[in-house]
This record gives sequence, structure tokens and C-alpha cells, in this order.
Amino acid sequence: MEKYFGDLAWWPAETDFEVIVGTVLTQGTSWRAASKAIENLKAKNILTAEKILSTKDSSLSRVIRSSGYHRVKAKRLKAISRFIVDECASRLGVLKKQKTENLRKKLLKTYGIGPETADSILVYALGKPVFVVDAYTKRIFSRHNLIGKDASYSEIQQLVYKKFPIETKKLNQFHAVLVETAKKFCKKTSPLCSECPLGDIVR
Repeated sequence: MEKYFGDLAWWPAETDFEVIVGTVLTQGTSWRAASKAIENLKAKNILTAEKILSTKDSSLSRVIRSSGYHRVKAKRLKAISRFIVDECASRLGVLKKQKTENLRKKLLKTYGIGPETADSILVYALGKPVFVVDAYTKRIFSRHNLIGKDASYSEIQQLVYKKFPIETKKLNQFHAVLVETAKKFCKKTSPLCSECPLGDIVR
């Protein structure tokens, strides 16, 4: 996969906080829709934790409308912004010094932050050695008989940790190439197995 796609250098963003916002806005939608909402936040000059908190829910909701579920996501953006302000006064470098497991537990207690979003924040914004499990990962792993159809998030994550170097850059790249492979080849319906970089691997 890496030979085909190269170094994907995820996550595309100008700041770590923008990455965090992006992880919330991509929930249940495409990156295209989420990125449009991010550009709207930039245009309105409210892409900081403090400015998000000071913006009315209704106004914030309108700005991120393109991301879908915009009213719920507005509340989630405020919740993660409140966490960042309260936890480190928006100095993300402080968060980066905390132990991964402790920080993950705190994130999971934040409204609207589940395992996938928490782990995306950890690896892509805070540089922690964490693997993100998503629908694309499950699809590829399942089709290659690496997991059962009912495998849990934790089970899939632990499988990766046992078989793959637990290093931030490598886990970042591994997840990125899995996503791109699933989107381009290992599609939900009508997968292009003969063209896929994984096509020669015995299932």
C-alpha cells in the first residue's frame, strides 16, 4: 500500500487544533464536507478553542452546516474546546507531554468523543503512538480474514499493536494507506480486487 500511495503525511491541516476540529467534523461524513466547514470557520475567524466557545451555538451550527449533523457537532466542538481550554489553556504542547492512556481516558469522557475520534486526536494532533480503527480498517481486515465480523474496536487495535511497530509515524501512515486503499480499491460494493495493492495477498 505504501509503495502505491507513498508517504501520505496525514492529517492535512495548518495547526494541531485544526486537526482536532477536523476529527469532530468528519464524524459520519466525507472529508470534503468536513473541510468545507473548516474553511468556513477560518473565513469567520473562529478556528480557535476560545472563539468557538464564545460563538453562539446557533451561529456555530450555521458555519459548519456542510459537515452534516451540524447542531450536534456544534455542541461537540464546544465540548472539546472546553476540554482544551480547561486542561491546558489551549497550549497543546502541554497535552502532548501527558501519558497516552491517561489522556485517552480524559478524551473519552468528553461529550461526543468516542474511541475513533479520541485516537485520531491522539495520533494526528498530539503525536501519540496510537492506531485508529475505522470502517475502512474493518473492511480490509475482514476481507483478508484477519478479524471476524464481530471483532471489537479494542480487539482490532490490539491485533495491530501485536503485529506492527508501535511508533507514531508508522501507525499514522498505516491507517492513512488503509483508508486510501479502501476508498480507491476495497470499496463497500464492487471492490476492485484485481487492481488493489493487496490483490496478490492470499485471503
